[in-house]
Amino acid sequence: MKVTIEKIGFIGLGDQGGPMAEAIGEHGFELHVWARRPASLAAVEKVPHTVHDTVADLGASVRMIGLCLRDDADLWDVLDGQGLLAAVAPGTIIVNHGTGDPTEAVRIAEHVARAGGIYLDAPVSGGSPGARARTLTTFTGGSRDAFEAARPVFATFSDTVKLMGPAGAGQFTKLFNNALTITNMKNAEDVLGLAAQVGLDVPALIDVVSASSGGSAALRALGGDITPELAEHVHTLMHKDMHHFADAVRAGGGDPSEVLERGLAGAAGLVEAARLVARTRKDATAQGSDQ
Repeated sequence: MKVTIEKIGFIGLGDQGGPMAEAIGEHGFELHVWARRPASLAAVEKVPHTVHDTVADLGASVRMIGLCLRDDADLWDVLDGQGLLAAVAPGTIIVNHGTGDPTEAVRIAEHVARAGGIYLDAPVSGGSPGARARTLTTFTGGSRDAFEAARPVFATFSDTVKLMGPAGAGQFTKLFNNALTITNMKNAEDVLGLAAQVGLDVPALIDVVSASSGGSAALRALGGDITPELAEHVHTLMHKDMHHFADAVRAGGGDPSEVLERGLAGAAGLVEAARLVARTRKDATAQGSDQ
């Protein structure tokens, strides 16, 4: 029997979570939110929503809760420290949209189940631009029934939604996705650096290669969304994700050393690569205005 969930809670109204919550409200779900900082509520000001004073009050009011938090430690704090689990009704679906450790996802799922809830690890890919465009990819781990119940909610902010297996599988998939992205970033950084050395127009190179066989999401990001300022923040997240990836692979009996080394190099070079692209784009614009 298909289960329809109408009341959705959301916690974590940041650059990515805010547009996700807004999308849920846009599609007619009854949106309930809690925010540590009142200013964060601006993310959902354009859609109908109910604000709760406490995490526990929100938990008691809905049947599905999306969490878009920084890491697993923040997730545990919301679940236990702030009383979410103690407040939810039996059968409430709790979804983690953040990136974390697959082994920890299994522990959390078991903990939520003992409290009578149902846990899905459903990290998303696409960042804040994808969240705003409603084109995220949602990788999910957990039970088929819970996934099917949650799928219409995920579809409000995603263009691809996939159940990858039991608890932890969503996190594993996201970490492999990120490892590919970050190692590809190293490739793009190396090639763009060489292009600058030989005097090629780097922004023009990015544009034309992005439309051809050498294109990649990493190259397009360097040519568009990743500014030097954003790179200062993103490269630390990349570093964290590569270590999560390596830990998860080791726990499964694999050897991540070669991929880890290249991924960490990609994270380390991101800021300089973003500066290179910005600098060469500025130079190209100046030359164009002089002609």
